[in-house]
Amino acid sequence: MEKSKRENIEVDIFLEAIFQKYGYDFRNYAKASIKRRIQNLQKKFDIKKISDIIPRMLQDRFFSNSILTEFSITVTEMFRDPDFYKSVRENIVPYLDTYPFIKIWHAGCATGEEAYSLAIILKEEKLYHKTTIFATDFNNIALGKAKKGIYSLDEVKQFTQSYQNAGGKRSFSDYYHAKYNSAIIDNSLKANITFANHNLVTDGDFGEMHLIFCRNVLIYFNKVLQDRVLNLFDSSLISKGFLAIGSKESLNFSSIEKKFKVIDRKNKIYRKI
Repeated sequence: MEKSKRENIEVDIFLEAIFQKYGYDFRNYAKASIKRRIQNLQKKFDIKKISDIIPRMLQDRFFSNSILTEFSITVTEMFRDPDFYKSVRENIVPYLDTYPFIKIWHAGCATGEEAYSLAIILKEEKLYHKTTIFATDFNNIALGKAKKGIYSLDEVKQFTQSYQNAGGKRSFSDYYHAKYNSAIIDNSLKANITFANHNLVTDGDFGEMHLIFCRNVLIYFNKVLQDRVLNLFDSSLISKGFLAIGSKESLNFSSIEKKFKVIDRKNKIYRKI
């Protein structure tokens, strides 16, 4: 049997074992992405063959946690893609302002930077007091960091520049406290954010949302899983609700495409019809 075919079989068995043992379903993640993450695990733990990962994963909880961390997408930063946040301020906020209360679901929030970015915009537009943000991820380690809201001061220079490029109206330093080489997010921004564990692959919808953020997550799923998640978002949004996805993602050719109209094609902002 050729090597690539054997490895594909081993990957399928490995993903099935994770699902059966721990309930995390990566079977419909894009294969190329999964293989990269498995290769990273092999290098990190000096494991020669994929098949050797499986018994260790089944018996060693610490090792299985390392797998979940490796498979979780935590690449993020505050005001990532400033033009996107500028578009949110200009194209979504005025509509949110018409509601007596606002419910937002930030799916795949990772370590929380983008959830706090959204909170800053809503605070500056005087909407935060009537908003609840549900920020979810399946990675409890990332969620723990998100809840604390503590980031490296080394990152703040980039955060500040991105905030300014996104049309920030104040000094970015108003939103954090510097201590021990860390930037601690101000408690006023944490007040209306609920961080919670939710797995887009296996868990249910969030009802009656006015806005759903899920940026740069769908690209790691295959078409079947993308469509499943997009339908989850559709059922979670109110009529006229907004959906914001990543710059390399699209509703094109999905089963919900005709249920949404494009608000900002470049920044991938849609509104439910």
